[in-house]
Amino acid sequence: MNIDKKKYFKALNYTYKLHYNQFRKKTNTPYFFHLSAVSNLIIENGGTTTEAIAGLLHDAVEDQGGQKTLKEISKKFGKQVAKIVLECTDTDVDPKPPWYQRKLDYLKDMKSASQSALLVSLCDKLHNLTSIVEEYKRIKKKLWKRFNAPPNKLFWYYQQLYFNYKKYLKKHLILKEKYYFVLKEMKKIV
Repeated sequence: MNIDKKKYFKALNYTYKLHYNQFRKKTNTPYFFHLSAVSNLIIENGGTTTEAIAGLLHDAVEDQGGQKTLKEISKKFGKQVAKIVLECTDTDVDPKPPWYQRKLDYLKDMKSASQSALLVSLCDKLHNLTSIVEEYKRIKKKLWKRFNAPPNKLFWYYQQLYFNYKKYLKKHLILKEKYYFVLKEMKKIV
């Protein structure tokens, strides 16, 4: 693993500015910390500079400007980063389509996603899943009010993601095992 620190720092600053006013769902936690956690997971699991930067920017198109932001990402960080970000985006439409349809489409699109996009996605969903389980321990059932779907549908989605990672992501066995472990924890709380 050899991360281009200069390029990564540029992306870190860009991500911070882009998501400056965004927070995790119904919390006071700046969204930037989720993005940096995802990117850290990628780096710690042997990801490339391109994958780590895509991890920082994986929600930029969806949450911060759609196609205009995608073009900016491509210009600043290259077409490969933009491609991974687009593959990790479940919609670039505002307002967003219904939750269930977006998730079905995302699951279907995973079949043709690049290995880099699947790695970024796995790190994103692992961090989300871990946050859900940990936050449930703190606030119990109040947690479910933050989401656009009931707990059983959320579990269904994270379980389907696991099946897809297991089927389509060729490497990263340790990450997939960790995801499965946290998924089992989630099953206990839904």
